[in-house]
Amino acid sequence: MTTPVAIIGSGNIGTDLMFKIKRLSTTLRVAAMVGIDAGSDGLARARRMGIGTTHEGVDGLVALPEFADVAIVFDATSAAAHRRNHERVRPFGKTMIDLTPAAVGPYVVPPVNLGEHLSADNINMVTCGGQATVPIVAAVSAVTPVAYGEIVASIASRSAGPGTRANIDEFTETTAAAIERVGGAERGKAVIVLNPAEPPPVMRDTVYCLVGRLGPAERAAVDASVAAMVAEVRTYVPGYRLKQAVQYDDVTHGFVPALGRPFTGTQVSVFLEVTGAGHYLPAYAGNLDIMTSAAMRTAERLVARRAKEMPA
Repeated sequence: MTTPVAIIGSGNIGTDLMFKIKRLSTTLRVAAMVGIDAGSDGLARARRMGIGTTHEGVDGLVALPEFADVAIVFDATSAAAHRRNHERVRPFGKTMIDLTPAAVGPYVVPPVNLGEHLSADNINMVTCGGQATVPIVAAVSAVTPVAYGEIVASIASRSAGPGTRANIDEFTETTAAAIERVGGAERGKAVIVLNPAEPPPVMRDTVYCLVGRLGPAERAAVDASVAAMVAEVRTYVPGYRLKQAVQYDDVTHGFVPALGRPFTGTQVSVFLEVTGAGHYLPAYAGNLDIMTSAAMRTAERLVARRAKEMPA
């Protein structure tokens, strides 16, 4: 028995998610694909797969006969569009998984806090940079308090579609907030870089954490915590990996604007790489792959929880 789901957004992210569910999930089934461009590749592929489609947006979705059975609605549009989509779908009692940085619902990063929000009616998947880096901030903060966490997400320009480019401001704001609320940092900052290089490079992420002075034992504990977190993320994003060993530098900074005070301690630096699985998009689009993979993992956990709650 599979659970019917719908996807709003027939662009790169929505289409990749459709293919992932089709190829990998044993508990989910895409019943409807929604777009606003009748000629989009995503809608054409969905029709060929026998999936219900509409190019009339969320209004077309609620009019589809398949919508009645849908339990989960993924939104792969934009932050602005999601707010309207959520209001339109909410009266029908569907759970929404938001792949935009709209931040209507609680931030969720599966290996860190998914279990805390399985009853939410709107789950926000933060951003691609957040899904890649917040687990690392959380791994460090599990060992020692993080005074400041900063991440730099570098993605290929060719993997940044119109939705991504329209959401740059929301990306930095939402990711920084997730570094604090989910990662556990006292203060957070996020930077995104669109790399125009050819051939397109894979996604690379750098995580900097300012913590108290760490001795050998504490550094070993951070190494172990980061390694365990990377292994957990790899269970659903196989292309996620450390580029090199965790780096430690004892530092003394003067006034740190983000903290509002001077800082003396250790800077922990973690360098990551995310290669896409190539289900629909090229391998360099790891930024999109980690979002769709995290969203699918979240939906599968929701379905599993509901199955346990059903009366025998």
